[in-house]
Amino acid sequence: MTVRVADGQVLSGRVSSAEHRKVAVASLVGTAIEWYDYYLYGTCAALIFPHLFFPSMDAWVGTIAAFATYAVGFVARPVGAAVFGHYGDRIGRKAILVLSLWMMGGSTIAIGFLPTYESIGPWAAVLLSVLRLIQGFAVGGEWGSAVVMAVEHAPANRRGLFGSFPQIGVPAGLLLSTLAFFITSVSMSNADLMAWGWRIPFIASIVMVMVGMFIRLKLHESPVFEQMKRRQQDVKAPAMEVLKSHRRALYLTIGMKLLQNAVFYMYSVFMLSYITGTLKMDRSVGLGAILLSSVIGFATLPAWSYLSDLIGRKKVYLFGTIASTLFIAPFFWMAHTGSVVLIVIGMVIGLNVLHDAMYGPQAVYFSELFGTNVRLSGANIGYAVGAVLSGGFAPMIATALLKWNDGGTWGITVYFMALGVISVICTMMARETWQDRLDPEARQ
Repeated sequence: MTVRVADGQVLSGRVSSAEHRKVAVASLVGTAIEWYDYYLYGTCAALIFPHLFFPSMDAWVGTIAAFATYAVGFVARPVGAAVFGHYGDRIGRKAILVLSLWMMGGSTIAIGFLPTYESIGPWAAVLLSVLRLIQGFAVGGEWGSAVVMAVEHAPANRRGLFGSFPQIGVPAGLLLSTLAFFITSVSMSNADLMAWGWRIPFIASIVMVMVGMFIRLKLHESPVFEQMKRRQQDVKAPAMEVLKSHRRALYLTIGMKLLQNAVFYMYSVFMLSYITGTLKMDRSVGLGAILLSSVIGFATLPAWSYLSDLIGRKKVYLFGTIASTLFIAPFFWMAHTGSVVLIVIGMVIGLNVLHDAMYGPQAVYFSELFGTNVRLSGANIGYAVGAVLSGGFAPMIATALLKWNDGGTWGITVYFMALGVISVICTMMARETWQDRLDPEARQ
């Protein structure tokens, strides 16, 4: 394997351990920053935006409308995935990492300066939706670029572990965004928080964006990608090639993504609204549970991913889908008790013990299901389409079902279990990949 260094020279031999670690850490830091921006919006959609951007609506309708603007970002993700995937498979993974970070950071900072309904009326919601679309477009290219870079740089027997580093960026971003909002909310009155305090975490992201840009500009291009380019094995339209020759893998990754994304946003976004609105508990309960889960995720994500290096991707992922599906009903029973301890334990089990068994190895599993010349497009599109079909609408659908059932959760349980059945079937149909080669000559 070869590595092209900054001055254009080509070094032969294996990628050094230092390079492995550098790419892994860089993918973690950059991804954490992007997900900070993305999840901060979700927190505010649950707790702030219904009051500031939809004040004329009934409380239930306002919450659903705020979650609708949240879902808009997911609608843009498949488009971003296809566009960024095309150029990532054509010109390189690194360029996409840099561009996606600029777009995400710029739109997030702009939200911090956005006028509310009180200032410009309905146009406030329109502008909020436009900026959310840009966020979704950017994150559509972020995930695939980061995980493919990490996986393609990794040692063959540790692709799962190294592929988990971008995934760790998710709890890192969730931790940072929740912590930023938590500190802001407890350090001022509710009136000040609603008036101007909510803007601080959005504007503050400019510092993290600059740090992430500095790190990403120092990365080397993927050696597997450069090998493919030298052999002229790239294709002119990677996304179309995925649809033509990799349809089975694409459909299976979409199905495998459904439950993972849905339960994540149920625990991390919908439950914030449910705890304060239905259970009438302080918002610190939900925020505290998410903070704790985010910290634990630094251990559980790499642990599940490393296990997939030892026993295979399919076994670990299948456990996660089955167990997460079966846990939906017990979780809501725990939440209905109104016990802070049981709610926190339930969210930790749901997110760390079960969800992370899917999300940890997901990066490497999705990457290995596609060939080098379409890997970024295939993994990106499968991930993004699965996300928009489940996670993007999950909080909105769950809130609507809760209203429809007069506060009962059986409809929510059925909805998530149906997604779980689809993900279980798709995982059972997917091939095992943990011993596959990633070089351009390998058959996918």
